[in-house]
Amino acid sequence: MSLPIPFEQLCALAREAGKATLTWWNKPLEVMAKSDESPVTAADLAAHRLIADGLRRLTPEIPVLSEEDADVPLETRTGWERFWLVDPLDGTKEFISASDEFTVNIALVEQGQVTLGVVGIPARDQMYWGGHGIGAWRRIGEGDAIPIRVREASDPLVVVASRRHSTPEQQALLERLAAHRAIKTVSIGSSLKFCQIAAGEADLYPRFGPTSQWDTAAAQAVVEGAGGQVIDLHGQRFAYPTRDTWLNPYFIALGATDNATLELLLDRPAGS
Repeated sequence: MSLPIPFEQLCALAREAGKATLTWWNKPLEVMAKSDESPVTAADLAAHRLIADGLRRLTPEIPVLSEEDADVPLETRTGWERFWLVDPLDGTKEFISASDEFTVNIALVEQGQVTLGVVGIPARDQMYWGGHGIGAWRRIGEGDAIPIRVREASDPLVVVASRRHSTPEQQALLERLAAHRAIKTVSIGSSLKFCQIAAGEADLYPRFGPTSQWDTAAAQAVVEGAGGQVIDLHGQRFAYPTRDTWLNPYFIALGATDNATLELLLDRPAGS
């Protein structure tokens, strides 16, 4: 696949946006409510402007869709063959609470599939990037880019879950899994959950609660580049079709999980 711009430029843009968010991090902050009652801050908006302006300058031929500027008519988006999908600050509630578990996310979506993504963790000065069939890497601070890879499933199976969102369906899945093998659940905010799988630090992230397309696309690309997968509840690669809602269906992100565990996750008889 031919990259529209080098990863170095995407990472630099994500890092610049991340540094902008840190201006407001761990300080008194005005929190505003969007139309869906979700919180937004000056940090979200500053990162959005930096990324949107940067992408339009670097690739003026590719539309940019950001969580903070998503009011684009369906008939317009239907004509997009590819577009940048941005979450300028994923984990706003974590940011507001002064947690370091918030991220900056930039993904490229082509024909309904994510092809590459960059995830920055500003408060930790870390960057993850990769894509389906490309590979995946992590950089800490000014260090070298290190290739990352999902691991073989551990014992116990390390399951990362949202720090703030759980559902009865998700709990039922974990109980079904725990009946067959040992599991350890770790609560983490934002798209960091995907990054831990990509880096071989966790095995599984089931999400049976609401997310939007910009919450998942960039980090899915990193997981896939590292040899993992993100699937829907039918076992198919998670997709980003153009439709009249940004809400995602439920999904499961996983590393090198064995077939028996996968059948349990999808609640199917073994060998089906």
